[in-house]
Amino acid sequence: MIQCDCLIIGSGPAGLGAAFSLLEQKPQLKIILLESLPISCGGLRNDCKMNFTFPVGFPLEYWTKQSAKPYLERIENFLNPHILQKDNLEKYTRRSEKIGVQLLNIRQSHLGTDGGIRLIKELTSKLTEMGVELSFGETLLSANEKEHRAITDKREIQYKHLIVAPGRHGFDFLRKFMEQLNIQYKDNSIDVGIRLETKKEHYPIVEDYYDPKFLFPERTRTFCTNSGSAHVVQEKYTSSKGETYYSVNGHAFSNAKEPNGLVNFAVLRSVSFTEPIASGQDYAEYLGALAMHTGGGNPIMQRIGDFRMRIRSTRESLNQDLYDFEPTLKSATPGDIALAMPSKFLDSIWRALKKLDTIIPGLLHPSTIMYYPEIKLYANKPVFKDDYFMSAEDIYLIGDGAGTSRGITGAWASGMRAADGILRKIDV
Repeated sequence: MIQCDCLIIGSGPAGLGAAFSLLEQKPQLKIILLESLPISCGGLRNDCKMNFTFPVGFPLEYWTKQSAKPYLERIENFLNPHILQKDNLEKYTRRSEKIGVQLLNIRQSHLGTDGGIRLIKELTSKLTEMGVELSFGETLLSANEKEHRAITDKREIQYKHLIVAPGRHGFDFLRKFMEQLNIQYKDNSIDVGIRLETKKEHYPIVEDYYDPKFLFPERTRTFCTNSGSAHVVQEKYTSSKGETYYSVNGHAFSNAKEPNGLVNFAVLRSVSFTEPIASGQDYAEYLGALAMHTGGGNPIMQRIGDFRMRIRSTRESLNQDLYDFEPTLKSATPGDIALAMPSKFLDSIWRALKKLDTIIPGLLHPSTIMYYPEIKLYANKPVFKDDYFMSAEDIYLIGDGAGTSRGITGAWASGMRAADGILRKIDV
């Protein structure tokens, strides 16, 4: 049986942060990093926007400004990011404050999808040079807490410490893993929203602030803005019942790519369920299935002009008169979002959009497209035994899938924090 000091599940920023932090202090450690997909995944591959200002990416139930600050500094020293300049925010801030909206001033870096892929290759190559065994296309099946033994679809591994960082896509995997080990957790929060796509001239703030973060009443916010060479994409999810549904997302390439003059961003509404809903994940999967049923197996898109007139969009109505740009997610089905999206979410989002159109006039141009669904699963909240995200003996659960982060830097920080917990035990 293969033995290692630390077995890490997941090659996203949480897993990478843990691996580099361990080796920085103990370069002699034997580390195995497993990834179920054939390539490294996570937020670094998806547009690669990084935020270096608390609390963006740091859930407040696990982090304070004081606890996050040293980790943000360590991440910035390690990655040495180029922080984007922001200009002319005074007018947007002033307009926001007048109508009860908050515009966060965040230190950001943006590599683009192509730049993120290059960074992943650099990081994984560096880990290999440092002696880490990287195994792609290998899936963890189970773990024995008492015996410190993990079983994958290829082998058995004896570990001293196990870090599980499956990310958002591994939400259901993590839920089943916790149930197998009798780790208590809460699964009651989800983010549901839409992604807008419009011409850059209708959202000119991106000239001054790449990913503007607006916070609205009713736990509604903007999320993940992309401009330049920007595209809306669909991501495949598999439900706990084995059914497929798609959630939309946004990508943008680096400045080296030819710009297409478009902007896309999400507007999300957060909900935390109480009795009698037992699982936010199950509810999210239901919404995903309903959207697929309504859209004929694909996400739905609708023009703002049609939505305002309470009519569905059709292929024929997407003409060159008002609809003066091609949708980048061509597989989306023109339809009526209101048929698939619960009013609790849709009404809050529409109120937020009207406020945003007051701050940035022109956003709600009739040609602007709304895509649905964009669903973020942040609901797994394990019960931790210490401040380092240990949920069972020498088993640490970290990253977006475990609810300890919401983004690249938060996930990287949660990996570093778990590594700090392991190093404390090694040094005892």
